[in-house]
Amino acid sequence: MPRYDYRCRACGSTFEVSRPMINASDPAPCPDGHDDTVKLLSTVAVTGTSRGGAPQPPPSGGGGCCGGGCCS
Repeated sequence: MPRYDYRCRACGSTFEVSRPMINASDPAPCPDGHDDTVKLLSTVAVTGTSRGGAPQPPPSGGGGCCGGGCCS
């Protein structure tokens, strides 16, 4: 069963709630009883290999200003 992270806006505490995905958007009161909570964005890391079996090299950071080529 997925776990969702929430933060209480009233007291600032962070807590987890385990619930089915169908109920993911339901409100979740904080353990201290406050109702003003917000669901936090969760990150997921996916690792593995391609179907070819060999690990793929990380992408190179080329091109554009964000790649460091044009900024000085």
